[in-house]
Amino acid sequence: MTEERTGYRRSAKSPRGEARRRELLDKVADELGANGLVDFSLRRAARAAGTTHKVLLYHFEGPEDLLTQAVLQLRERRISRALAAAAEGPADRSLADRVRSMWPTLIGEGSWVLDQAIGLAMYDAARYADLARSASRQYLPALLSLCSKQWPEERKREVSELILATLRGFLIEWRTSGDAAGIEAGFRALLRALEREEAA
Repeated sequence: MTEERTGYRRSAKSPRGEARRRELLDKVADELGANGLVDFSLRRAARAAGTTHKVLLYHFEGPEDLLTQAVLQLRERRISRALAAAAEGPADRSLADRVRSMWPTLIGEGSWVLDQAIGLAMYDAARYADLARSASRQYLPALLSLCSKQWPEERKREVSELILATLRGFLIEWRTSGDAAGIEAGFRALLRALEREEAA
């Protein structure tokens, strides 16, 4: 697809166009956060943004692109809140404590929409695989930032991947079974593993 035919690349050529795109995206992300991904359409997004679907097509490449960009935005908000929770308290808090403090944010208000996005990526990978791939790209830097600065990069990456995969599993369990006791047991094991990692 050439640059001339690509929606938001046209609008991003000017600061005004990029500002308008961000404004529209904020409104669509807010609507998704409130109502979820089911039955998402350009017309629904246009109503939420107070514009027309043609305007959205000027700023975005299509419904999948708009949906993906809105999910990325919602995920960035979630990550910011989770990192803020992890940063609370004494500066010498353990990695295990910081990871534990993120959990209420991960299952808090609006989080179900992001879990829907992972489900959508699993259900229709051909269209929405990037919703899952982008989750890893977004979460890993946040988790890496929680690791000890003295650790080698490879070790940080390994521990961050462990945390990400485990938390993702807990989220699926939370949404599908609601087994709080089982998740709590799993959390205790994860935290022990992180404590051993820090002590090594």
